Amino acid sequence: MQHSMPPLSALRAFEATARLGSVTAAAGELSVTHGAVSRQLKSLDDHFGVALFTKAGRGIALTQHGERLQTGVGEAFTRLKDSCAALKHDVEEAPFTLACPGSLLARWLIPRLDRLHRELPQLKLKVVVSESEQPGIKSDASATLAFAEPPWPADVEVFELMPEQICAVASPQLMSHIDSTKPETLFANKLLYTASRPQAWPQWATAQGLEMSQLEQALNEGQGFDHLYYLMEAAVAGLGIAIAPRLLVEDDLRSNRLVAPWGGIETPARLCLWLPRQAHPRQSEPLAKWLKRELDYEHC
Repeated sequence: MQHSMPPLSALRAFEATARLGSVTAAAGELSVTHGAVSRQLKSLDDHFGVALFTKAGRGIALTQHGERLQTGVGEAFTRLKDSCAALKHDVEEAPFTLACPGSLLARWLIPRLDRLHRELPQLKLKVVVSESEQPGIKSDASATLAFAEPPWPADVEVFELMPEQICAVASPQLMSHIDSTKPETLFANKLLYTASRPQAWPQWATAQGLEMSQLEQALNEGQGFDHLYYLMEAAVAGLGIAIAPRLLVEDDLRSNRLVAPWGGIETPARLCLWLPRQAHPRQSEPLAKWLKRELDYEHC
């Protein structure tokens, strides 16, 4: 007698036949032919060297050996089905956790969360603040929404949503004392910046044709903030001129809390939805498409 395990497909055919008492019924449940089930049962007889079923009138019945095997196999398949059902339930009921920098969360996503929940109710979305302004930091989140520059890491899937545009902004009261036709006049005011985006001011100043030496001096005398959200609030309060992604100040520009007289420039960065390579697209793709539609609608 062989001591190796018989094929799982044969044990599955045996379990269904024993439980239903019919080869035909087992074939129907397994979506295979009557002959396929019969061949699987024959392979088990050959494997164990004994008959597992015997004819009983117009049907079949388990032999003594079949009854012994059915006890263990039936329990095993029941536990297997229960484990699969429990895992599927846990996956379907688990929230989809979206990590997002606090500035992007507060200034863009939160005002749109109610609509997102209404339009994607199956997502069971949970939003958390990411530990870094930049993606790529390992976390347990299902996905991360953030601005970043390519190239992308090999261990993530990236949905590019829109190019980043940055602009210099200030309160209307502060701008009333600045000549908006001359970008270099902003150097006479306090510049506001964040340590997480050191390249932003140089990128904008270079596009405006401004002197880097003047910018460096102005930044040395400026005010830095740990987070972009605080930077924007400082700009609204009139503490200086800030540099920020236009997406995050769009609502402030519309309400005239901030003004951007010098326009914006496009940077190499992109707003992206980052996902682990093993993430299931059933949840991530609808979210990526929703974010893309929302952004396209606002900037069309």
